[in-house]
Amino acid sequence: MPAAPITFFNRLTQRIETEAVYGEGFLRFTYENPLGALPLHALVKRAAFSRWYGDRMDAPASRAKVAPFLATYGVDVSEFADAPDSFRTFNEFFYRKLKPQARPIAAGENEIAFPADGRHLVLPDIAACDDFFVKGIRFDLPSLLRDSNLAGRFARGSMLISRLCPVDYHRFHFPCDGTPEASRLIDGPLYSVSPIALRRRASIHWENKREITVLRSPALGAVLLLEVGATCVGSIVQTFAPGTTIAKGDEKGYFRFGGSCCITIFEPGKIRFSDDLIEHSKVGREVYARMGDVCAHALG
Repeated sequence: MPAAPITFFNRLTQRIETEAVYGEGFLRFTYENPLGALPLHALVKRAAFSRWYGDRMDAPASRAKVAPFLATYGVDVSEFADAPDSFRTFNEFFYRKLKPQARPIAAGENEIAFPADGRHLVLPDIAACDDFFVKGIRFDLPSLLRDSNLAGRFARGSMLISRLCPVDYHRFHFPCDGTPEASRLIDGPLYSVSPIALRRRASIHWENKREITVLRSPALGAVLLLEVGATCVGSIVQTFAPGTTIAKGDEKGYFRFGGSCCITIFEPGKIRFSDDLIEHSKVGREVYARMGDVCAHALG
């Protein structure tokens, strides 16, 4: 039986589209073929493998990969803050900056912005979700947060999962105004966060290495911002200053090479996600949208 393609709803084109998966053959062998279990557990999920691959993407020779990547995936170079031929390594291209006008930030006072480019899935009520990628699997918030007080406070909160592919812009931003606390690291393995992997191991989000930041928002109370590492992500780099007031859309940090994801969690009753996110998430379909666009509205 042919492998099921990964489809998503593209908010920009208003169409359901099929994802061009970077390294699809390797991912499907590793997570769908029983023979892939050995290299997965012996090598792929380990931080040393991702560090090794990340080092390769930092080498001057990796610069030669930029032009073929642009041609294969049709990345829009007109958005880049720097010329495509100015990048000294593939990683410099990977965590590139964009022109400010390339990602306008939702301006409405009650509008909450996507923190990153990517394919997004929402859980309007975390406690009511019993089919997280696999039927009968509930999102394990206590394992994700490793903090019983936070887990209890956000048990019936709302969650946005933003999955970034290697072709995406890999800087992440604040979804609303507020004051961020220092980030907290929770170590773990580095499984892929692709749906190919999640269909076999739904627990990846609360197993993988991740960083948690509490954002104190005047309008929304506490907002939890998580960055989750994944296979071949060399590191999560935080660029914000804890304790300083930030504005919606300000940069928070960036991922080095690899696929990865951001998780944003809101307190119960504080927000309502946009209709397209709710509609498509009900059937397990992600929505592609860009950083700065509206993902939700504040209530009250």
